[in-house]
Amino acid sequence: MVTKRIIEKLLCDFKRDKISKRNILHYLENMPYKDIKFAKIDTHRLIRKGFPEVVFCQNKTPEQIIKISEILSKNRQPLLLTKLNKDGFASLKKFFPELLYNEEAKIAYLKAEKRFFRKKKGVVLIITGGTSDIAVAEEAAVTLEVMGNTVKRLYDVGVAGIHRLLDKKILLKRATVIIVVAGMEGALPSVVCGLTDKPIVAVPTSVGYGANFKGISALLTMINSCSPGIAVVNIDNGFGAGYFASLINR
Repeated sequence: MVTKRIIEKLLCDFKRDKISKRNILHYLENMPYKDIKFAKIDTHRLIRKGFPEVVFCQNKTPEQIIKISEILSKNRQPLLLTKLNKDGFASLKKFFPELLYNEEAKIAYLKAEKRFFRKKKGVVLIITGGTSDIAVAEEAAVTLEVMGNTVKRLYDVGVAGIHRLLDKKILLKRATVIIVVAGMEGALPSVVCGLTDKPIVAVPTSVGYGANFKGISALLTMINSCSPGIAVVNIDNGFGAGYFASLINR
């Protein structure tokens, strides 16, 4: 895995004649990506984006996930694996004893040293409409924490009992950015946005009855919000919301 720190050290060593140009070039050959046939791992992403490639585990075999994780976890960098079931985590744990797991969010992770991230002073607040939305919210929360953010949670404060949200308005004021996760009709982000000047990342969930259409009704409501200041990610995409909120907080 290529990091800015490693490249800086290589350049300093080259300047001091401690390493040859040939050896530097050999090392940087894997800089764009590592080709392991079934996957082409983006080893350059940490430098380009500020965070390494994240592993989406759905439909991958345990062997594939292990091989990809071995490459991505070099140099004690952060490792994030989304949509990983409990059995998959058990297989990985044998190879990565320090790996942590949030079963509710189906996400495994290794936190890295603070030196990998720019300092983030703000707080990201995550709000859910109901308890059934927490799994998606936790995916966003873990993503944010692994990326070096401070996270606050405010769960089960949906529009069916809006007084539960109004009672916690001080949390809205203290946040730098707010993620709102909701299913059913998906009205909560509009309400939250109307109460604060903070940017809102809305996450529709597939929680709801038949006419919810597995999250499409919530998605359309959020996209059609009349309250300005809302960005909407895909249905159940807690990871995407967390990543985007981290960029804002940075």
